[in-house]
Amino acid sequence: MPFIPHSDQDIADMLAVIGAERIDDLFDEIPAELRAGKLTKVPSGLSEMAVSRLLTERAEADGRYLNFLGAGAYEHHIPAAVWQIATRGEFYSAYTPYQAEASQGTLQLIYEYQTMMTRLTGLDVSNASLYDGGSGLAEAVLMAVRTHKGMSRILIPRTVHPLYRAATRAIVRNQKIEIVELDYDPATGRTVLPADPGAFAALVIPQPNFFGVLEDVDALTDWAHAHGGRAIALVNPTSLALLKAPGHWGNDGADIAVGDGQPLGAPLASGGPYFGFMCCKQEFVRQMPGRIVGRTVDLEGKPGFTLTLQAREQHIRRSKATSNICTNQGLLVTAATQYMSLLGPEGLARVARASHGNTAKLVEKLTAAGAKRAFSGAFFHEAVLQLPAAVGKVLHALLGQGIVGGCDLSRDYPELGSALLVCSTETKTEEDLDKYAQQLQRILSKAAEPPPCARK
Repeated sequence: MPFIPHSDQDIADMLAVIGAERIDDLFDEIPAELRAGKLTKVPSGLSEMAVSRLLTERAEADGRYLNFLGAGAYEHHIPAAVWQIATRGEFYSAYTPYQAEASQGTLQLIYEYQTMMTRLTGLDVSNASLYDGGSGLAEAVLMAVRTHKGMSRILIPRTVHPLYRAATRAIVRNQKIEIVELDYDPATGRTVLPADPGAFAALVIPQPNFFGVLEDVDALTDWAHAHGGRAIALVNPTSLALLKAPGHWGNDGADIAVGDGQPLGAPLASGGPYFGFMCCKQEFVRQMPGRIVGRTVDLEGKPGFTLTLQAREQHIRRSKATSNICTNQGLLVTAATQYMSLLGPEGLARVARASHGNTAKLVEKLTAAGAKRAFSGAFFHEAVLQLPAAVGKVLHALLGQGIVGGCDLSRDYPELGSALLVCSTETKTEEDLDKYAQQLQRILSKAAEPPPCARK
């Protein structure tokens, strides 16, 4: 939003209109002892040229890195038009659109976002977003329990993002919901189903899973339904441009689909903010948290948009509310809508294909450099590699060469040994992949050398 300064005359005119003599009169209700006074520790002001130079130097100090780290947040190209539009004043400063008569533009955009998400997921209804993927999964668990009276056991594979599992536990643990973790096959990286699961409310099905491996979603969905549970799809939205939509999994489709919308136009930005998405079947719509925008007509028959199914008061009724999430992460949803509109189905599919292709090339080059694939299963744009050296030391050495090499899995999955989760998106070139492979080979060969004392 542009900065428009006011002249002394502008200020005097505005004060005269509202009947105040000084700007300080606007804050006279604040007791003097609570006022901060002069900011004596704030440095002296700088000129525009000096500020530009200072910020350039700070940015250069951060360095430029080749990023092969995914693990839930992905470096995709974002067309310049996305945030040029999203940061227009009408969107950038807009509040949650409770007043339909004053918010038609925002409501229409959210409605179009919901339409795009239902087409991506193959489900009937989308909400107007959640905080992020982790809290979105927790909301899906709560929703599944609400729709499955009398049962509060949830099956979550260990191949679900560790932070998502931690967020879910933190949010549902005080509501007497039992989380049962399912192990994975050490050969393929796919979820292993128990022979006797007992009664449960829902099975979470990640696609792809945290290892980047593609699960047998049809079999998992049918298995969940056969045992009387809901199927919760946890998906990467970019992958849905190529993979089967959750609404078409198995015989009846997943019941709920959630995930993080970060790949749809949100920059990495040091970890956020991002937004979570949620879609579901029509029969569960009244248990869906968050906002839903509907299209209707007014008394004159003109089309319009409004929040529907849920009253504002519903969100402030504490434990009796469907959800206590009171924001629709509107700015991020705005960016996602622009991103999907600009790319379209073909563009999103090209991004997905290029990301998968680059990761396949990267895995081939890194295995030739001394790494080993951990799992034999098909993957999307992430894969787990095992290294013949301590992964932490390898990542540190790669960082010194300007490469963010991936995610160290040794803490969350110690049974995998020195394991590394790598990712490549459409932003990487053949030269980028070669540089990573060459540096990894050099680091591993150096690590394999005997110490100087042993050579003597």
